[in-house]
Formats: sequence, structure tokens, C-alpha cells
Amino acid sequence: MRTGATLAACRCRQARNHGYTGHVPCKCPKQPTPLGWCTLISFIWSPGNPLPAGTGGSENYTVGQVRELNRRGVPAQVVTVGLGTADGRDDFIDIPFRSLSRLAEVGELDGTVVFVNEPHIVSTKFQAFLILHNPPPIREREKAFAADGTRDRILIATSRYAAGLWSRFLDVDVSTIKVVYPFAEPCFATQLRPVNDSGLTRVLFAGRLSPEKGIYTLLSTLHIDVIDHDSDLVFTATTAGADKPQGKIIERLLDAHPGISVVTTRKTPAAMAELMADHDIVVMPSNSQYWHETFGIVSIEAQHAGCRVIASDDGGLPETDCGGMTLVEPDDAEALAWGIHAAAVAGPLPMSVRPSAGTRFTVEQSVNTLLDVFTRPLPIPPATIIRQLEELVAAPSVDRPIPVGPSNPVTPAAA
Repeated sequence: MRTGATLAACRCRQARNHGYTGHVPCKCPKQPTPLGWCTLISFIWSPGNPLPAGTGGSENYTVGQVRELNRRGVPAQVVTVGLGTADGRDDFIDIPFRSLSRLAEVGELDGTVVFVNEPHIVSTKFQAFLILHNPPPIREREKAFAADGTRDRILIATSRYAAGLWSRFLDVDVSTIKVVYPFAEPCFATQLRPVNDSGLTRVLFAGRLSPEKGIYTLLSTLHIDVIDHDSDLVFTATTAGADKPQGKIIERLLDAHPGISVVTTRKTPAAMAELMADHDIVVMPSNSQYWHETFGIVSIEAQHAGCRVIASDDGGLPETDCGGMTLVEPDDAEALAWGIHAAAVAGPLPMSVRPSAGTRFTVEQSVNTLLDVFTRPLPIPPATIIRQLEELVAAPSVDRPIPVGPSNPVTPAAA
């Protein structure tokens, strides 16, 4: 097993896996903050699926981590499986990609392997990491896959809530699951907000068009009287997730609704920051019946951009409060309606809140934490401990025990 000392050792190598032809710079461990990296970091995206742009937190997290690592001179790449070059790389021209034909080829990668979301069982050269962006599955057929695939991985969660959720699901100590928070790209905090002299309060739903993100709760809210009778409220949703079958259906429902406008999804952080800056409130009515938001990147992006956020009081969303958040009862259209109404009455987010919000959940903080996880001595996965205990119990005794009885009294020599 590779130790933290080995990871931090100053053995600069040629990162040959993704086009880096020179030696990778790294700082000597004697330096005060040894955040350099001597091996390639490969983030394994969901096999058979292209990396989408502008559809969700796990995509933003992965791309942002890779971008920041490369900016620091730490070689990192996105690895896709089974797609060739049609794997989403065209939407991320500044991100190194590598495509593999088969999942088994992940085991041939040098350096650090980080699986994103899906815990596929693949033997790797060194112990691999797994970033848990989603909550544990609720279907029995998926539970076994999740349990088996996490047994020999070093686990990383995206919030304290998610770490606790997975620790209970896997029956492991929560301290064995590291937390590396997501982040908002710097452009959200620096995006200028145009003056809103329209007299309207502009509300944005920027999540994926999927049931777990609470889009149906929002549609119900549009018919609550406190919202329906307020002509000063205007609602907008993006087409994020409309590339999926259920997203296509939801998009048609939104197009048919006179109370909400639909705009094209924004595929870059800068474009999303600009869209958010043109709105006053961002809603995140995430479902809590069968889905628990593990964090909520949209929430911190919106607050960095100077928006108020109305979100479900569930999952990891409360951890995203940067000073501009209001939590409401999840799956409750009435509660969401009054939350939006109160935010509209309160007016724009105070100017003093935005600068403070922009200092929380930054990409620098996130990558610092990630590298700290990589360079610390690796914990022993629970499955390894269980296996070692089973081997210990099954091992034969080294010394034959001396029986004690009337014919063999205990003597100093025998003792």
C-alpha cells in the first residue's frame, strides 16, 4: 500500500499518460507546504458516458479540480471509457482528456486514480480513491454494486452530511470518509451585476430538469396564490438535463407553462455566472423523499454571484450557506412559495454579503483539501481490516498450549 510519505517523496516523473512530455514539477517535502505532485492524477468518469457541460455538480467539480491542478503544475486528466474522442472533450478545450477502450485499462494507469461517482471494481496499481457525489442508492440491485465497489477504495464525500450518510450505509466509521467540499469558480464572485430597474424580481431554477432537483415542486409553487397573483415575479429555468429522456419531457412541460420561461443551458462557468447575475433569487427545491442533495454547487455559485438562495432544508444544502440562503421545508410547494415571497420582499442581497460569500468554498480551498487527502498516510479500508482479521482468526496457533489440571499443576517454570 502506498503511504503519504511515498506520495510526497520528491521523485519527479514523466507524466506520459496524457501528453505531458516534460518532467512534472513538485516541491520537496522539506518545504513548508508540499502541495506539489509527482504523479499523474486521473479522474475516471462514468464508463460509457460523455462528460457533459453545464448539467450538474459532479461535472463542475471534476473539471474545476482538473483545471486548478494543472494551473498549479500538478498533472491531472479526465479519463473516459468506451467513447473515443466523442467523450465531451470538445466542450472543455482547456482540460486534458484520455479515452480508454475498456474499463479494465484503468488498471494500467500510472499515478493516482480517482473514480467519480461510480464504484467500479477494477484493480489499480495503487490504492484508488472514490468521490461520492451522489447519495447511497435505494434500489436493492444497486446497493450491492455500491457496497462491493467501495470496499477497497479511499472514500471522499462532498459534505459532512454525505460522509455521515455513506458511513451509515456502509457501516464504517465516519472518520474514514474524508470531506472535500465543492466550490464556485472565481468568475461567480467577480461577475458584475447589472442594475435591475425593471421593478421585477427575477427567479431562476438552474438545476437539472429532473424530478430529484424539485422541478415539479416548483411547478406546483407557480400555482400558489401568493406567487400566482404577484405580477412582479418572473421565473426562468434552463435546459440543463434536457438531453436525457425525462429532461426532454420536463422541458416540454415548461415550454407549455405561461408562468415560466426556458433558456438554453449555460455550458461554461462564465456564462452561468452572467446568467445568475441577471437574477435576484435562485431556487433549489431539491426532493427529499427519495433523493438527498449531498451538497449543492448551484447554491454557492448563486450566492457568490450576489443572489439570494431559497433551498430545501435537507441533505447537504444547509452546509452551503454563505450568508444569502433561506431554507424551507422540502417537497412543500406552499413553503417554497412563501420563501420566494419573503426573499422578494427583502429585496436584493445586501452588498456587504457578497464579498464575504466569495471567500467561502473556493477552488483553491477545495484543491488544497484534496491534495491534503492524497498526501496523508492512507487509512486502511474497512474491507482490508475485516480480511486481515479473518486471516488472523484462521491462522494456526504458534505455540501449543500447556494444559493445566491436577496432573499438571501450575509451577513457576510452567508459568
